[in-house]
Amino acid sequence: MSRAIVVVPTYNEAENLPLLVPEILAQDPRLEILIVDDDSPDGTGQIADRLVEAENRVHVLHRDGKQGLGPAYRAGLKRALELGADFVIQMDADFSHPPSSLPQLLDEIESHDVVLGSRYLNGITVVNWPIERILISWFGNVYARRISGLPISDTTGGFRCIRRELLEKMGFERIHANGYAFQIEMNYRFVKQGARIKEVPFFFVDRTRGTSKLNFRIGLEALWVVWWLRIADALGRL
Repeated sequence: MSRAIVVVPTYNEAENLPLLVPEILAQDPRLEILIVDDDSPDGTGQIADRLVEAENRVHVLHRDGKQGLGPAYRAGLKRALELGADFVIQMDADFSHPPSSLPQLLDEIESHDVVLGSRYLNGITVVNWPIERILISWFGNVYARRISGLPISDTTGGFRCIRRELLEKMGFERIHANGYAFQIEMNYRFVKQGARIKEVPFFFVDRTRGTSKLNFRIGLEALWVVWWLRIADALGRL
């Protein structure tokens, strides 16, 4: 039976993690979870350790201090491959990515290299965001698509399932970007590898527990990284 490991980066997700883990595992017997915790001061790492003790389909990777989403995902993807994953799923810890969508990702990955959850494939499927944040996200995606040329509706989304073979050849370890820009660079590298990409719609629901990690610096990075990708690609330095 193939192994699918869900990589979940955490920082101060003590309220969400004990609820999220059993819901993920209930979706499919192939699913395992790798929690990547950046030394959360609220005790998320200790909760992860207890979940590992209680369930052999749960793994944890502890990191020293908050280093950002990009480094957490690079470390998590590397560890998932070391654990023998055939498919790796990226997923947020705050329930904005619904566990109920995981079976669809697993179905679609059978005939694709990467399956992307999209908030903008069929209109806007975002719930509980203020209108100004929706507009910023929507026009940010339009901007990223125009500059990068990506044929993807949701360039900054972080809900995806990836084949092991694609991860091994795309060089994710070389990704420099962080935050939303990390997701854009991942998608750019998928396209450059000629990956078979499938987008599926899902309803993105804003968190109800914990606090968002979004800040101005993360948003600013997403604005310039699309230009860096085009220039680096043209110079053969990706």
